[in-house]
Amino acid sequence: MELSVSPRFGVLLVNLGTPDSPRVPDVRRYLREFLMDKRVIDIPLLSRWLLVNLIIANFRAPKSAKVYQKVWTQEGSPLKYYGFRTQALLQEALGEEYFVRLAMRYQKPSIKSVLKEFEGKHWEKLIIIPLFPQYASATTGSVKEAVMKELSRWQTIPAVEFVQQFYQHPLFIKAFAELGRKHIEAHPYDHYLFTYHGLPERQIRKADKHNYCLTHANTAEIGCCSSLNAKNSVCYRSQCFATTRLLAKALNLPEGSYSTAFQSRLGKAIWIQPYTEDVVKKLAQEGKKSVLAFSPSFVADCLETTIEVGEEYKELFEEYGGEHWQLVESLNDSPTWIELLRQMVLERTTKPKALDLMLQVIAEEKE
Repeated sequence: MELSVSPRFGVLLVNLGTPDSPRVPDVRRYLREFLMDKRVIDIPLLSRWLLVNLIIANFRAPKSAKVYQKVWTQEGSPLKYYGFRTQALLQEALGEEYFVRLAMRYQKPSIKSVLKEFEGKHWEKLIIIPLFPQYASATTGSVKEAVMKELSRWQTIPAVEFVQQFYQHPLFIKAFAELGRKHIEAHPYDHYLFTYHGLPERQIRKADKHNYCLTHANTAEIGCCSSLNAKNSVCYRSQCFATTRLLAKALNLPEGSYSTAFQSRLGKAIWIQPYTEDVVKKLAQEGKKSVLAFSPSFVADCLETTIEVGEEYKELFEEYGGEHWQLVESLNDSPTWIELLRQMVLERTTKPKALDLMLQVIAEEKE
């Protein structure tokens, strides 16, 4: 969308990233950049370098490349395709006062390259939206660090506001509930599974300043995440369980008919539990025949939704006796998702404008 007037506000959307192509060298390059982030693999630099460059990137890249080939389209990676669709639709929804761009934390378009489009212009405010519903140091935290590093080089730094999380926003819940309701109306389900990207338990504990997280009851159960409070409100695991409760309420799901689990483990470390693969096996063994699966930690379809949840867990469910497995698609470019982004931007830019107030003060002094 061409802007005919100078915009007052910059809006930067940031998602995780994707390889340039499903070829092995591009996948390896992506994995190296992603996994060398100290917020993603939080171990000493030398150990991280050896692990990523000598083991993970070399052995995982060929396997991951084959999986990327399954989701790649003529438009490229679904994550990037829907990211640019979202950029265009949000730009249209916000209008000419706003300048909207998409960046990826890893690979292209990079945060550094996209912020060059913003530099040197007279912004009233920059709104940075990491596209992760729940806060984690490895996702939102990493985006914030990368953005602040680039902005620190600017001579004039405008007012900047980050969206910390939006799992609790009514429109986020509405958007996923709308998608899930279409499947529920089309087919009866025995159970509903809400599966989220996992994190190592050590990262949860490192972020906990109250010695509260993962200390109550069996960490494979809900335990300390049964409700949000002052001690766990910034905890990723607690925010995921809260997302499940909000979606279950919006969908009128009976107590006991839904579960929360965590996927995508890497390495031998203990990750937050319960593990999705264990829950899937258990559901089938308990006689559940039909499961509807949500992935509410992702806003666009990608490997972790389409392949891991949509195909691999489906095969596992059927292997243990299940009959019908359905993945709820991600928000992608749904109208409610675009409206959520629009509202989050407007909530941060339609308060009394700093520039307007300054001009008003100057005018009053002249009188």
